[in-house]
Amino acid sequence: MIDIPVHQLNDGTTLPAVGLGTWPMDDAEAERAVAEALGLGYRLLDTATNYRNETGVGRGLSRSGVPREEIVVTTKLPGRHHGYEETLASFEESRARLALERIDLYLIHWPLPRVDKYVDSWKAMIKLREDGLVRSIGVSNFTVAHLERLEKETGVLPCVNQIELHPHLPQDELRAFHEAKGIRTESWTPLGRGTSLLQDPSVVATAEALGVTPAQVVLRWHVQLGAVPIPKSASPERQRANLDVFGFSLGPAQMRAVSERAHQRLGGDPGTHEEF
Repeated sequence: MIDIPVHQLNDGTTLPAVGLGTWPMDDAEAERAVAEALGLGYRLLDTATNYRNETGVGRGLSRSGVPREEIVVTTKLPGRHHGYEETLASFEESRARLALERIDLYLIHWPLPRVDKYVDSWKAMIKLREDGLVRSIGVSNFTVAHLERLEKETGVLPCVNQIELHPHLPQDELRAFHEAKGIRTESWTPLGRGTSLLQDPSVVATAEALGVTPAQVVLRWHVQLGAVPIPKSASPERQRANLDVFGFSLGPAQMRAVSERAHQRLGGDPGTHEEF
């Protein structure tokens, strides 16, 4: 079993340096993948109400036999449930599907600035943390402006902002803001889903030089940035390889080469994207 380093969060808790993503698995696939991943050493799981697999994630966790206190379970509030009371109700639905007393990390999935209720939802999440129902609270796909507004209106910054991050979208400005504010960056689509990233000549050359796979090079790039990648895989072999990124390192020139290609966003623009 691979031992995973952890990061300290700004609320005093910790977060494993690599996690398992579960989108777009269904319940059955998520149950199998989660149980297998936990057996390999994963201790961070990522799901969301909108993934429609929280039940499977909870079953996989239970089936794994790994002590509950060792596992960080993340889920996310959907856009249709923005608002103070709506957030509290949505949390209870997620908790029931996961069959857990407490959620370890609860995130607002998208800011939905046109709807303009994310601050109300954030206040509800602060309440959930104060009541001991959530260990840590964070956001996903928030910009600097969204984060600054949360701090201004509530005085509470997220522990985590989960953003699209990969070598073709390195998010330098946002990551610098996170570092200045003590917010941990999590990476969704860390391997550049559906793109040529893993065939990028710089990535392939670096992998060959280090005797590892292109995916391991990219995941190591995230780790060395201090970001937490959450690659999705239902294959035990790929799960194991995705976790095995702590026995080598990229040099400064390799870090630059891996991310020097033209940048592209694969998901929605947080300033305009709406996902309910």
